[in-house]
Amino acid sequence: MTEIDSFAADLLFVSIAIVAAVFSNRLSAAIRIPAPALFLIVAAVLARLFPALASLPRSVDESLVTIALVFILFDGGMHIGWKRFRESLGAITLLGIAGTLLTAAAIAAVAYFLFGFDLRLALLLGAALSPTDPAVVFSVLGKREIAGRTGTILEGESGANDPVGIALLVSILAVDGTGTGAVWTGLGEFGLQLVVGTAVGVAGGYGLGKLMRHVPLPNEALYSVRTVACATLVYGAATLLHGSGFLAVLLVGIMVGDTHAPFKREIRRFSSGLATIAEIAAFSILGLTVPLADVFEPDVLWPGLAIAALLIFVVRPVLLGLLLVPIRLRLGERAFVLWAGLKGAVPILLGMFILGANIPGARRGYAVIFVVVLVSVVLQGGLVPLFARLFRVPTTVIEPEPWASGLRFRQRPEGLSEYVVAAGSVADGSTIDELRLGDEGWVSLVRRDGKLVQVRGRTRLREGDVVLALGAANDHLDRIFGAAGATGAVE
Repeated sequence: MTEIDSFAADLLFVSIAIVAAVFSNRLSAAIRIPAPALFLIVAAVLARLFPALASLPRSVDESLVTIALVFILFDGGMHIGWKRFRESLGAITLLGIAGTLLTAAAIAAVAYFLFGFDLRLALLLGAALSPTDPAVVFSVLGKREIAGRTGTILEGESGANDPVGIALLVSILAVDGTGTGAVWTGLGEFGLQLVVGTAVGVAGGYGLGKLMRHVPLPNEALYSVRTVACATLVYGAATLLHGSGFLAVLLVGIMVGDTHAPFKREIRRFSSGLATIAEIAAFSILGLTVPLADVFEPDVLWPGLAIAALLIFVVRPVLLGLLLVPIRLRLGERAFVLWAGLKGAVPILLGMFILGANIPGARRGYAVIFVVVLVSVVLQGGLVPLFARLFRVPTTVIEPEPWASGLRFRQRPEGLSEYVVAAGSVADGSTIDELRLGDEGWVSLVRRDGKLVQVRGRTRLREGDVVLALGAANDHLDRIFGAAGATGAVE
């Protein structure tokens, strides 16, 4: 076989794997197993059957998962946006920072005292398993999306605890020795990671927002590429300055999430597609890099199952439940937030960092991470839809909308905004004639249940309708349609 033939065969295999992974969501819905769990299991079995699949150097695996995580965090930040982030800042800060540290300490204590892990390895396991991943939650909900503060808190917590967990693990790895000096060194490294990451992220977000709004490009496809490239640039800059590149990327996403810029919707779709592929890649790499023989060893399987059980049923409900006490949430929403703290892509990357540090017992620790992530995704993830119904968590059905019709403008159309009619708003139950939009205001388009509704004066609006409206004062429109339901200016 020639080099060209070999390359073509490799490309064919990778393409088949990506297509199969994309279609796996349909299989996941049919057999009621979360798609990430399928990636883990199938990749582990394939690595067992075809050892060559697991032959990539560890450094390459780490690089691939790092890039994947950059895409995931940037897209997650964009999905949250500054407005939603600010509204739930208290809960996100408590869970994302204090909750991460408490969870890491609890896991480390369990690993050290109950299962005999070396102290340093136990601390590393705690840091690796402390972050959560809401992308898994949303993938198992199918066509439903968590509405209100519950969804924002889950997304924001994960966005915050990913960089915190990574910074914590990097700080532990940087410590060489024991005693008070080592502790202060670790704390200094941890603080430096967060401070520099925050500074670079805020500066990068501000700069990227300006760039998106004011610097045109010759081709509309380049806007998405430029935005994502700037996100990876910020990661690289923050990391070289000894800060948390992941925190910086998250903050960039949050800061530009609400920015009104040309081709913003195309940028969102492009980023979302990259994040989906990145999630698939991260879980597949974990499956390929953990030998199944290690997983079934008694000193891996039983500690992994026990740590997963304690995380799900004791650590998160008790410790993070206490942190949530001052946060205003219904009892059902509170319970759902505590249940839905699933493990995902970040523990995979952190496990690879542990392997790369050549610490005694690192291979055992990595296999334990595999078990914990798998149990979390299958058990917690599999029950998320059921618990969302039992706890009466508000969700909205997101049906695919493959057909689009619209107009392009050279300048931003001032005053033109898209709204979702909020329950109890002035518009809910009113006809268009009754809205009193003023002489310069009108409704140009209404979409209901994915279908176009003819706009007339007697057309009666209802909760959930998507309305394209023009008005001289957007604040006036916010009051009519409900500020909570506003999706923002047309982009």
